[in-house]
Parts: sequence; structure tokens; C-alpha cells
Amino acid sequence: GVLLVSLFTSSFVSAAPAQAQIIHAGQACVVKEDNISERVYTIREGDTLVLQCLVTGHPRPQVRWTKTAGSASDKFQETSVLNETLRIEKIQRLQGGRYYCKAENGVGVPAIKSIRVDVQYLDEPVLTVHQTISDVRGSFYQEKTVFLRCTVNSNPPARFIWKRGIETLSHSQDNGVDIYEPLYTQGETKVLKLKNLRPQDYASYTCQVSVRNVCSIPDKSITFQLTNTTAPPALKLSVNETLVVNPGDNITMQCSLMGGDPLPEVAWSHSPGPMPLHSLVQGGNLTIWRIRVEDSGYYNCTAINNVGNPAKKIVNLLVRSMKNATFQITPDVIKESETIQLGQDLKLSCHVDAVPQDKVVYSWYKNGKPAKFSDRLLITRNDPELPPVTCSLEIIDLRFSDYGTYLCMATFQGAPIPDLSVEVNISSETVPPTISVPKGQSTITVREGSRAELQCEVRGKPKPPIIWSRVDKETPMPSGTMTMETYDGKLHLESVSREMSGTYKCQTARYNGFNIRPREALVQLNVQ
Repeated sequence: GVLLVSLFTSSFVSAAPAQAQIIHAGQACVVKEDNISERVYTIREGDTLVLQCLVTGHPRPQVRWTKTAGSASDKFQETSVLNETLRIEKIQRLQGGRYYCKAENGVGVPAIKSIRVDVQYLDEPVLTVHQTISDVRGSFYQEKTVFLRCTVNSNPPARFIWKRGIETLSHSQDNGVDIYEPLYTQGETKVLKLKNLRPQDYASYTCQVSVRNVCSIPDKSITFQLTNTTAPPALKLSVNETLVVNPGDNITMQCSLMGGDPLPEVAWSHSPGPMPLHSLVQGGNLTIWRIRVEDSGYYNCTAINNVGNPAKKIVNLLVRSMKNATFQITPDVIKESETIQLGQDLKLSCHVDAVPQDKVVYSWYKNGKPAKFSDRLLITRNDPELPPVTCSLEIIDLRFSDYGTYLCMATFQGAPIPDLSVEVNISSETVPPTISVPKGQSTITVREGSRAELQCEVRGKPKPPIIWSRVDKETPMPSGTMTMETYDGKLHLESVSREMSGTYKCQTARYNGFNIRPREALVQLNVQ
């Protein structure tokens, strides 16, 4: 009978709201209660954090862990953990902050408990030395002042102890010594100032930092031997600060130490991007084999010995290259014309993207022969209305005999780079472009996930490329860029999403065609 009763009663247990409590099961150093409401859980960086949310309630509550940002670069608050146990291996300083456990079962209000996690750490200190020399009374004698600057990152804030040899230094005992905290510094910093140096100041100095053994983190220290030869690094380069080379060359840049005590370390770096794979650094020498265009950029040689500022030499390495030959046809600007007409002026311009841009030599040909210059045929470089280093051929008072095929050729003289050329045909058929949307294509409706094709038709000769962009949003095209270029006027969109719906603009490019106001048209994309 009793058994029956207990079964009977248990099936009528009433619903109970969720309740929660947080306990820790990881490697805590100390858990302390701050005032009444807040629990602070201290852990050493690199240890494992385990928090458990103990919940009661009927039905059994769902548990969700979230965190408020202790730091903007922390990613955890974007994800939440659906589990009663939260475990973080090798916790990092950025993962400190307040953790919340929310238990909810649909009965009454959810239970929310929080705990603050404080991550403790002590990095290696960095010691730098700065020396100043000032003339006293004319220049009878010189006074030398030395600043030893010790910086460390820690939590909690570190305590600094300065030592000369084995004796601890303080303000009071030595009037040649000042210890102070500078304003506006990153991390925690203490400066030991040695005013007008005396012989006994040439000694070994140690900066010791301590977080008073919290989480049993040991003290750390760094030592510097100050001598009368202590000096910042100095460098000399074997090449010019701008170095122009041909693709395929092997080059060596020497960066030699000219001074520095203690002996500086010399390092090479490259920006943007990492060092080329086919390069080798030996001491101060950097060798790059079979150099490619993508190896160009700034090469920095840096020498550091923590005295004064690092010495730095920068080589701007340019690898010769030429690409993207384009042309423009400009009708008579003075007569505000947009078409080519006999009796008016006409300008043909050509441009290549080159490194170094100003070393490109352009030459013009008409119907396969070098163009003959006269008072009616002028050549100008660097037209102010066009991209830099563009070469233009101007025809004054266009005549029938000027019709023909013009070729512009770009050359790097004395360099093994192939020439680039572009052809422009001028005849009575050369007409500016018009753009239109084919009939029935001005609104395209597709289902989400399918593909879409937007189309603009260009007539005219020559036909310039078409540039597509979005009208109604400051959003990029599906490719991620703000504009997309097509040669046939068709814009293909794969697996269309609802964000892609809206108005698209197609317009004629100003190159490989007429240099006039772009022609444009609109296409509407509806995504269902």
C-alpha cells in the first residue's frame, strides 16, 4: 500500500521554478566574497577553469552560460554554452570577466547567478636604457643622465624593486638616484634615474617585479650591466633606400652594425605580408632569389639592444612590372562634343599600370608606322585630366586622312620586361556608347538560393566594359567589392540571398572607350 501511495503522490508533484547556484571545480587560487552579493574567483593564467551551475526545479531547467566582455577582443560572449558545466582549458587573461548562469524551465522567472573570474598573470619585465648628455657652464664639462626604464604587464599591479648589484635602491639613501612612475605609459612602468653619472654608477642594475606570490606566481627580474661604453645601435645599408630590380633577379641587401653596446640583435622584416619563401637572412644580410613582383614592398632592417631607440633602415624594393594597358578617346572638350566629328579636335590616350610608373616610355604608331608629328599631331605626357603618367596623342582639326588604326606601345628601356600595346580604331564608324536594358529584363524576380542574371546591352564602337554597382545601399556587391566589371554586360549572381535584392546600376567604364560622361541604366532584382 505504501508503495502505491508514493507512486501515486509522485505523479502529482507540482511544477517548481528554477533555482541555481554556481560552484567551482577547477584550479582556483582563492575564492573570496566581495561585499555581500559578488563572488570573485581568482585563477592563474594557463590553468583550467571549471564552473558548475547546480540547478533545481521541475521540469528540469535548461542552463545557458554567457559572459559580459572583459575585453572587446574576447569572443566568448558571442557563443553561449548550453551545459551545466563550463570548462575553459588554459584560460587566458582576456577570458576574465563576469560569467552568468541562467536556468529556465518555463515556470516563474528564470534563475540567474553570476560570478566574477579574475585571471592573474605576471609577464617578463622589459628594461630599456636612455642616456642624455647636457653641457654644463658653456661646455666646461658634460653631465650624463641615464634613465633605466622597467615595464611589465601583470594582474594584480606589480610591485617594483630596483637593485644595484645586490643592494636595494631607494630615493632616500642616495641623492644621485630618483625612482618615479612616468605618466602616459602602456603597462606598468618604473623609471630609475641616475643623475650626472659617477664612477660607482657603472654597475649591474636589476629590476625585480612581484605580484606578492598571488596564485603562487613567482617574482621575475631582468638585469642590465651599465658601462661607460653603453650605446644605442647604429646601422648602415649596402643599397639605396629605393631599389629597383627586374623579376627573376637574385639580390642581397647588407645591413651592417656600426655601433651599439651591448651587441644589438639585427632582424629583417617585410611589409605588407611575411618575408618571401625564397629568401634567407644571415646576420644582417638578406638574400632573395628569383625575385617576383609580389616580393616588392618595404624591407625593414632593425637593430635592438634596449639602449636608446631601435635603429631602423628601410629599403623600398620595387620589382619592375607592366600590366593593364588601357585607352580613352576624348572628343573635342572645348566644343563640348561627345562624338567624333571632322574639323574638330580629338585626343587618344593610353596608360599602363607600371612599377616604377615614371620610367615607362610610350610610342605611337599609325597603320603600323611610327606616327609623324606635326602642328596637327601633338604628343603630351601627364595629361592633368587623366590618370598619372598617361600619354596622349592629340589630333587637331580631324581630317578624313586621320582615320586609321592607332597603336600605343609602352616600353621599359633596358629592362627585360615585355612591351605592352593597345590598339584604337578611328573611323566614321567610331561612335560613343549607348546603354539599355533588354526588353522585359528591367525587373528580375528569382527565388532565394537560385541564380540570377542581370543584363545591360551596350551599343557603340568601341564597346567599353560595363561597371556594376548597387544603388540603394552602401553595401558591396556579392563579390565583396563595391563595383564589378563585366565585358559582355551580364552580371551573374550565384545562390541569391534576400540581402541581394534591390536596384543595380550598370554604367560604361571611361577606359577602352569614350572618355565622356558614363551612360547608365538600372535593373531591379526581387528575391522571393
